[in-house]
Amino acid sequence: MSEVLIVGGGIMGLWAALTAGRAGIPTCLIERKSMGAGASGGLLGALMPHMPDRWNAKKQFQFDALVSLEDEIAELQETTGLSTGYRRCGRVMPLGKQHLREIALGHEQDAAQHWVAGERRFHWHIGDVDAGCDWPAAEAAPFGIVHDTLAARVAPRRLLRALEAALKHLPHVRVEQGAEIASLDPRRGRLSLADGRAVSFGHCILAAGVESFGLIDRLALSAQAPSGNAVKGQAALLGADVDPAMPIIFTDGLYIVPHEDGHVAVGSTSENRFDEPFSTDAQLDALIRRAEALAPALRGAQVIERWAGLRPKATGREPMVGRHPDYDNLFVLTGGFKVSFGIAHVLARVVVDEMLGQPTIDLPEPFTCAHHIAALRQLA
Repeated sequence: MSEVLIVGGGIMGLWAALTAGRAGIPTCLIERKSMGAGASGGLLGALMPHMPDRWNAKKQFQFDALVSLEDEIAELQETTGLSTGYRRCGRVMPLGKQHLREIALGHEQDAAQHWVAGERRFHWHIGDVDAGCDWPAAEAAPFGIVHDTLAARVAPRRLLRALEAALKHLPHVRVEQGAEIASLDPRRGRLSLADGRAVSFGHCILAAGVESFGLIDRLALSAQAPSGNAVKGQAALLGADVDPAMPIIFTDGLYIVPHEDGHVAVGSTSENRFDEPFSTDAQLDALIRRAEALAPALRGAQVIERWAGLRPKATGREPMVGRHPDYDNLFVLTGGFKVSFGIAHVLARVVVDEMLGQPTIDLPEPFTCAHHIAALRQLA
């Protein structure tokens, strides 16, 4: 098979390169800056499922991906000898109002029905918080907590390093960093770089995060609405003496994620309007204060790092995956927004299988690139 060119060295592009390389496909991965320089190089690493109610194909797909990621991570760590910081730690969600507890009790039965993978079952427990508890603080959960056993976490940068290291074991894969795209011409199977070089390809996978949207829009053969936009996120890494086996705390958009080595990640904002895409501000300060109130163990913790970045959100809100309807040799792998780390390995497999013309996992229709493009042309 002729060479596949993958544009973007974030979580999507790296899994795509690993999947293609394992299939024996000659593969070139190019990245404008360095691996994980975009949204993938963040701090949180929360791998959280959708709510177990109103079950549909999208939720089943994500559930299957979250379960299968555990084995993928184990293989990756064995191959490279590197830790990814993965742990199925679970998640707790404080219940601040009585009606939320009543809703959660219904979800407990939904999880019992749907969160099943072979002999494995994952749970959505409703419980109370003992006085003096600090994860979360009892006063933050007057009507108890939800504790789900499906959620997990990974250290984003460690996972990226492990994926990059795994590529070095594959003779068919080469990687080039610092390669910025000037233009893309899928009809000619050609890509031009900013330094004047031309790169030919048999197939191309756009996995460049936010940058993918501009490339897709410039290729439109007929009028269409913009394919996606950037959503700014801010997060912080704190130094705190917290057991890394503790569950993620999540409530009202706030994530508190214990990691190894005395680190706890706190985030994240979702900003559709911003002036400084890569600067942190008072919004992050407010998140840290909320985290300290919710988890007293974090009070006075040193802020080790503050991070801001742009996450790719497709106009159709769902990930944008698969063959472009106008170009047989162009595939798209972007738009994951907050769920990318939990499902990227499966999305990459779907794209590579489609490229090879072989059977693959069923992809929810709203995820497909063709569905997105059709919807965008109706919006235009």
